Amino acid sequence: MSKIKRLFSVFAALILVFAASVGTKSFAADSAADKDANVAAKSHRVAAPLNLAVLIQDDVVARVGTELGVTRDFIRALPSGSRVMVGYITTGSLQVRQPFTDDLEKAARALRIPRASASGSPYNPYVGVVEALRRFEEGGKNRNAILLVSDGLDLSRGTSIADIVNPLDMQRAVREARRRNVSIYSFFAPTVGTDGFNSTAAFYGQGALNRLSDETGGRAFFQGTSFVTFDSYFERLSRTLNEQSGTAY
Repeated sequence: MSKIKRLFSVFAALILVFAASVGTKSFAADSAADKDANVAAKSHRVAAPLNLAVLIQDDVVARVGTELGVTRDFIRALPSGSRVMVGYITTGSLQVRQPFTDDLEKAARALRIPRASASGSPYNPYVGVVEALRRFEEGGKNRNAILLVSDGLDLSRGTSIADIVNPLDMQRAVREARRRNVSIYSFFAPTVGTDGFNSTAAFYGQGALNRLSDETGGRAFFQGTSFVTFDSYFERLSRTLNEQSGTAY
C-alpha cells in the first residue's frame, strides 16, 4: 500500500492524535503576529552560544528551498562560540554536508536545495535524527540543540494507533536526545508524497513533531496544514532559546 493510501486509511486515528497533541504544548504561529514577523526576525537574535545541528528531510516540498536565505541568516547570526552541523535526512542515511564547525559562514553555505523528490525519501525521519545525535560531543559549555525540518511522518513500521502515536524510532531518538542532553526543535514542512493530502499528513506529522520536541525540551513550530515561510518560526525559535536559557535579548 502506498504512503498516501496508508495515510488516508488512518485518517480517523490521526484526528485523535492531533487533538491529543494540541492538548500538550502547541506552539503554532498565530497569524496576527505573522504580520510583522519579517521585522521582528531581524531584531531578535539568539544570545547564548549553541551547538546546533540543522537537519532537513530531503523529500520536503520544493517551496522549502525558498527558505534557505532566512535559514542561512539565522546561522550567521548565532553568537560567537556557536558550532553548527548541517545534514540532510535522505534515502539510505544521514548526509552530513558540514560537520560541526565554529565557522558559521561555512555552515550557512553548506545548505543546499532539498531534492523535493521521492528519490530523497528516508526510511523515516527519526533514524536520521538518531544518527545526528550521535555526532554531538559529550561535555562542553554550549547548549545542544537540533533544528529538524520534516513532515514528522513515520509509517515504516505499521499504521496501528500505537505505531502512529509513538513510533519506535521516535522513542529511540527521545532516549538518545535525553542521554546526550540535546533539545530538538522542529519546523513542520510537508513532503512531496503527502502534499496532496495536507490535512491527513499534518494531523499526524505535526502531532509527532510536537511530541518529539516536547519530550526533549524543545518546541515544534507549525501553522495550519500547509507550508508557510520560516521567518516567524525563526523569530519564535530565537525567543524560545533565549527564554529557556534565561538570557535577555
